[in-house]
Amino acid sequence: MSIILSLETSCDESAAALVSDEKGKIDLIGNEIASQVEEHANWGGVVPEIASRRHLENLPFLIEKVFAKSKLQIKDIDAVAATVTPGLAGSLLVGSITARTLANLHQIPFLGIHHLEGHLSSIYLSANHPKPPFLVLLVSGGHTELIKVDSQHKYQRLGRSHDDAAGEAFDKVARLMGLSYPGGPAIQKIAENGDPKKFLFPKGRVSKPGGGFYPYDFSFSGLKTAVFRQIEKLKSENKNLPIEDIAASFENVVAEVLVERSLRCVLDQGLNSLVLVGGVAANNRLRKMMSSQASQNSIKVALAPMEFCTDNAAMIGAAALLRLSLSDTQSSMELGVSARWPLEKSDLLYDLNPPF
Repeated sequence: MSIILSLETSCDESAAALVSDEKGKIDLIGNEIASQVEEHANWGGVVPEIASRRHLENLPFLIEKVFAKSKLQIKDIDAVAATVTPGLAGSLLVGSITARTLANLHQIPFLGIHHLEGHLSSIYLSANHPKPPFLVLLVSGGHTELIKVDSQHKYQRLGRSHDDAAGEAFDKVARLMGLSYPGGPAIQKIAENGDPKKFLFPKGRVSKPGGGFYPYDFSFSGLKTAVFRQIEKLKSENKNLPIEDIAASFENVVAEVLVERSLRCVLDQGLNSLVLVGGVAANNRLRKMMSSQASQNSIKVALAPMEFCTDNAAMIGAAALLRLSLSDTQSSMELGVSARWPLEKSDLLYDLNPPF
């Protein structure tokens, strides 16, 4: 059995977890998260400097707590993992330096993990997860991507957002309506009492240079602008804003776009399994719509456990255990952090000569 201490500090969640792998089954031993949402809500979004400082303050106590609750000691673990890309550089450094220090002190391997690989691996924390190959819809605050995972856990991006990610669009539209940050939960709550067909907002598409559209790509900036114009129109007419209807109509269009393009992609690829991960994958309307329409096309849908949809260290540990199960690999202690790095090049995080 392998046991990994994993750390996540890519944005505004400080997290530590202990994850084990026995005979191919990943189990969560302990998981601790310190959220900064309330503090950043005062600014309407994440302030990088504040996030870094809070990680520095929170992480030692989270590590101590996860060991105390599990009744394990540092000598019981086989490796330390931390998110090293993508994310806020200052925040990533806190987790990376902490992990490398512990690995050095206790002479155990260090694994630098790609944040998106962590999200993809969150599905393995569910009891009945699918086996690759399958298609993943990754929808979070910073990413909206369709990624094919093959039987060797290699990744191929087939679709992406060309501007705002879906979660980012939720945040911006919530701000337009005077709702709280983060926008996803705020819009979902108020949309429950709204009419999803009241306003016909556009389903943004991305044009190809030679004509036509990219079939699996996304664009949400036009949708955000359409909501803004609708709100301004209603205000100019001195009408009360039907906030519930606007929220429901916006949420419904986002769900429809994600579902339609995901199902088109999974069918075109000849796959029969679709996985939903990331913060926006916790949205109830999206989960219900995806499950309903997928079943009509004989596509099996696997949903990441709700508690592992948003950023957490358990998914980073799951990704690290998968890396170890495929090969006896580890990262160089010289590996730094990077605000951006393509998922398709995540294998380079384990080279003797690291890419950054």
